[in-house]
Amino acid sequence: MSPSRLSPATLAGGCFWCLEAAFEQLEGVISVLPGYMGGHDPQPSYEAVCRGDSGHAEVVHIAFDPAIIDYATLLTAFFTIHDPTTLNRQGHDVGSQYRSAVFYHDEAQKAAAEAMIARLNAEGVWHSPIVTEVTPATTFFEAEEYHHQYFRRNPYQGYCMAVVAPKAVKLRQVFADRLKAD
Repeated sequence: MSPSRLSPATLAGGCFWCLEAAFEQLEGVISVLPGYMGGHDPQPSYEAVCRGDSGHAEVVHIAFDPAIIDYATLLTAFFTIHDPTTLNRQGHDVGSQYRSAVFYHDEAQKAAAEAMIARLNAEGVWHSPIVTEVTPATTFFEAEEYHHQYFRRNPYQGYCMAVVAPKAVKLRQVFADRLKAD
């Protein structure tokens, strides 16, 4: 697959370990990188992001093949595996760095995200309104190497077992027909 045929998607929905573990399972997703976006610090570190000092959200930057998986399917997966109704929070992870956000790369992505949020709210899929922000993508800062493939390398770590694994399992259940072949 030529890199020029890949499309980007950048999403924030709590801890980036969870999103990486889920999205990397989908057929057509070529790579998932954990990182930071949407803040003011020109050189964010994990420590600064976790303290809430940098203004960044923990994100995953996804490279996907639109001939195999479309952006709408990625958004559906995104809204399936996290709670988009809690402002600056996912479970016990609290702070703006854990906010729900779609960082769009073009106007089509913006329109798709806004339309999906409007549809999910109208259908009452969640008991509360969706608070996911839809904002232009800015500079992506790749997370430190030890965050890459974190769940894959640490499946029995407590947080991974309690928080990451259930999201990865939920994605496998809901998107069983869209998973990569083993």
